[in-house]
Amino acid sequence: MVPDNPRIGQDILLTNGIDGFDVDIGDYVTVAIEQYPTIHRAAQGVIEEVLGSALAPGLEIDLAIRSFDIPYQWSEASLAQANALADEPEEQDKIHRVDLRELPLVTIDGEDARDFDDAVFCEMQADGGFRLWVAIADVSHYVPIDSALDQQAYERATSVYFSGRVVPMLPEAISNGLCSLKPEVDRLCMVCELQIDAHGQVRQQQFYEAVMHSHARLTYNEVAEALGLVDKPARAGLMQRLQGLLPHLQNLNALYHCLRQARRQRGAIDFETTETQIIFNVDRKIETIEPIVRNDAHKIIEECMLCANVAAANFLNSQDRPVLFRVHVPPKAEKLENLRLYLSELGLSLAGGLKPEPRHYQALMQQAKDRDDAHLIQIMLLRSMNQAMYQPENEGHFGLAYPAYLHFTSPIRRYPDLLVHRAIRSIIRSRKACDQVRRVTGAKAIPRKNIYPYDEAQMVTAGLHTSMAERRADDATRDVMAWLKCEYLQERLGDQISGVITAVTRFGVFVELDDLFVEGLVHINSLGHDYFHYDQAQQRLIGERTQAAYHLGDYLQVIVARVDLDERKVDLELANSKAPRRDRLMKKSKKSASKKSTANKRSKSKKTSAKANTKKTTGGRAAKHNSASNSRSATEQPVKTQAKGKSKGKAKATSNKKTKRKSKKKA
Repeated sequence: MVPDNPRIGQDILLTNGIDGFDVDIGDYVTVAIEQYPTIHRAAQGVIEEVLGSALAPGLEIDLAIRSFDIPYQWSEASLAQANALADEPEEQDKIHRVDLRELPLVTIDGEDARDFDDAVFCEMQADGGFRLWVAIADVSHYVPIDSALDQQAYERATSVYFSGRVVPMLPEAISNGLCSLKPEVDRLCMVCELQIDAHGQVRQQQFYEAVMHSHARLTYNEVAEALGLVDKPARAGLMQRLQGLLPHLQNLNALYHCLRQARRQRGAIDFETTETQIIFNVDRKIETIEPIVRNDAHKIIEECMLCANVAAANFLNSQDRPVLFRVHVPPKAEKLENLRLYLSELGLSLAGGLKPEPRHYQALMQQAKDRDDAHLIQIMLLRSMNQAMYQPENEGHFGLAYPAYLHFTSPIRRYPDLLVHRAIRSIIRSRKACDQVRRVTGAKAIPRKNIYPYDEAQMVTAGLHTSMAERRADDATRDVMAWLKCEYLQERLGDQISGVITAVTRFGVFVELDDLFVEGLVHINSLGHDYFHYDQAQQRLIGERTQAAYHLGDYLQVIVARVDLDERKVDLELANSKAPRRDRLMKKSKKSASKKSTANKRSKSKKTSAKANTKKTTGGRAAKHNSASNSRSATEQPVKTQAKGKSKGKAKATSNKKTKRKSKKKA
C-alpha cells in the first residue's frame, strides 16, 4: 500500500493482505499502522476501512474527512440523546418565553440550505429609525453542558460544508429538524431585539428567550427579485406569495442602506472576493465551475447578523462572564512594509503610518476600484491581514472596525455561538437586575454553575480548539475543491488558455485561468533560458540576461501541461515566448509606465490516499513538484494553515498530516 501523504516515502506492508475485504487494485483504503519502519524493516499495517473505487462519486470528500481528521462518526450515546428528543418543541418548553408566533419572522438563505438558524423581521419607527428582531435557533436548550451531544459538538466545533455534502456539528435530527427554523412550525429561539436610529446606530438592545413561528422560507434570489435588486422582472407567482411580507422586506432593505452607510462611516474594510461553486451532472461529474454571485439580499442578512453579533459582544463585554470573542488584530509591521513596497510601484500608498486603521485600507480600495488591477491590489491587501481567531481577551475586530465582536447567530453550526447563547441565558435566568435582558414572569432562576460554569482558562482552551477546528474545516474543503478542479482540468490537457498572474514566488508564478477559476504554477524553469531574480517588493521575477519580467497582474497565454491529482497541483507552461501583457494602471511610476508597451485519470492517479497498489500497476513514483500553497487571508476568511491537533488511536494511512502514534492524544 502506498500512503497518500507525500511525507511518508515508504510503502506499507499489509500483513493480512486484502483477504476478507472487497477491494481491488487501485481502490482507496485506510490502514492502521501496527509497526513503524526501521532501517531493516518496512512499515506494517492492516486494512481498517475500504473507501471504494477511485471513480466513486464523492470519494474526494471521504479522503479529505480522514486526511484532515474531521470527526464524522457519532457516539452511540450522542445519537441516543438526539433520538430521544421530540420532533417538535414540547408545549411545556414554550411556557415562560416571549411569544413571537404572530410576528412575521422569515428565514432568508440559499436555495440549497437545510439548517435554518436565523430569522429576521423589521418595522419602521415614527422617527425614521428601525426596530429589528433577529431570532436565532435555541440550540442551548437542547444540548446540556457536558452531555454526550455537547462533547461531540465541542470536538467537531463547526459544521464542514463540502460540495454536495455536510459534516454537521450536531446530528441532523437537531440541525435540520428540531432546531431548524422551518416555516409554519413553532420553534424555540434566542432573540436579539434592537432599536436602530436613522443613521444606522444601535440605541437599545434586549435579549430574551422566545417561541416563534416562521412565516416563510425565502431565498436570497427571491428576495432580490421581489425588491427589484436584480435586472429581471419579479415573477407574478412570487409577488403573490410575498404580498403580505413585501412591506417588511422593504423595511429590511431600507435598514440595510442605513447600516451600509454606518459601515462606510466607521471605515470597515469591504472586500469583494470571488468564491466558486462546482456544478455537477447527475453522475456527479463536473459540468462547470462558476463564480458565486452575491446580490444585495445576501448583504441585507449579513448586516442584520453583524448587528446582532455586535450587540451580543457589547452586552457580554460589560458582564462578568468569560466568553469567546471573534478577534482580528491589526496587520504586522513586516507585512505592512511588504505591502507598501508593492503599492509604491503602482503609484499608490496606504495611509496611517505604522498603525493604519481600517478606514485607511478602505480608502485605498476606493481609490483603486476603477483600475484594471483592482482585484490584484485587493489580493495584496488581503495577504497583509492577520487571521481572525477565537479568544476570551477582547482585542476588537480590525477588518470590521468594531471595538468588540463575537459570533452569536449560528449555534447550529459553530460551537463558539453555542457558548455565547449559554452565557446570555445565564444572565437572563439569573436574579441580577439587567435592563438588556427581558424576563417572563414565572420563569425560574437557574444557578450560573448549571448554565455557564466556565472560567477564563477553559475559555482560552476552547478558543484554541475552535480556532483550530475552523482552520481544519477550511483546509479540508479547500483540498476537496482543489481535487475537483484538478479532475476538471484533466480534460483540458494541452489546451491553450489565457490567465492572470495572481502570485509571484521564488520558484515561479501562479496563474489563474480565465473563466475556469483554477490556479496553476508556471515553474521558473519554464519561463525561458535565463536566470530569474525574485523581487518581493515589486512582486515580480526578472531575467538577469533578457530583463524579461513577470509581475503580479500580468496576463499570459499558457498551456495546461500536467495535472497531479495526488498533489492537487496544476503545472502550466508558457504558450509562447512573448513578453507578458500588462493591463495595469501605473499612474505615477515612469519605470512601470515604460513596461506597459502527463495527465493522470482518476483511476490511474499516482497512488493517492493509501491506495492499494503495486509497482507493476503504478510504474514507480511520480516526481514531486517544488511548489508551495498560495495562502489567502481575509478578515473573516482564514488563511490556510495546518491544523495542529493530534489524534488518538491508530494512525491511518489516509492522513494528510504527519504520521501519528498510538500514544498521542487529541489536543
